[in-house]
Amino acid sequence: MRTFSDNQAAANAADIVILAVKPQRLDEATQTLKGNLSSGKLVISILAGVPISVLEQKLATRCIVRAMPNTPARIGLGITVWTKAADVDEAQQQMAAQIMRTFGEEIFVADEAYLDMATALSGTGPAYVFLFMEAMIDAGVHMGFPRRIAEQLVVQTLRGSTEFYVQSHGHPAELRDDVTSPGGTSAEALYYLEKAGFRTAISRAIWAAYQRGIELGKGISKRTLEE
Repeated sequence: MRTFSDNQAAANAADIVILAVKPQRLDEATQTLKGNLSSGKLVISILAGVPISVLEQKLATRCIVRAMPNTPARIGLGITVWTKAADVDEAQQQMAAQIMRTFGEEIFVADEAYLDMATALSGTGPAYVFLFMEAMIDAGVHMGFPRRIAEQLVVQTLRGSTEFYVQSHGHPAELRDDVTSPGGTSAEALYYLEKAGFRTAISRAIWAAYQRGIELGKGISKRTLEE
């Protein structure tokens, strides 16, 4: 691995440039790159909310892939939704797909609008799951389990339930009904979750993340036009 203190030097030495900064740092990251990328050099951006049109203006290139991975990519179990600009050729598209597959699964979409949706659903998704895990673990500790046992129970329950869903090919509602006996413990728990608006809260949270991603993109687009 070679490291650089200058973005331009790093880009010059690379076959593929990956933009992996917060959207708010886009201007700083690209100020030395605009107009200085060699013709046809592929740029892959994982910036949430920043459309390809803005990246094209910021970098003065149209050879751009926009992607949204998530944090399980760190262990090869992520999911990445991505799209490309028109100037990305077949060989570069295949190379981009190969890079995405090293993170886990990948889904190519022709419509860039799906990237903002993916940001809210799968990109931000691990945060929802970790919060749910934390709440379950804390509930286990509250009942009297040692934390290490509560963690083991919750982690394996989530892991097993996910794999069971994948292998069964059943609808989530069907699988939920299978463990919900009339008048039983699951029915009682689900009643309180529904009464507390659990399903609605999840839906609204994802929608809020989606709207925030769009707002970030519009803000950056507006600044770009003003420049």
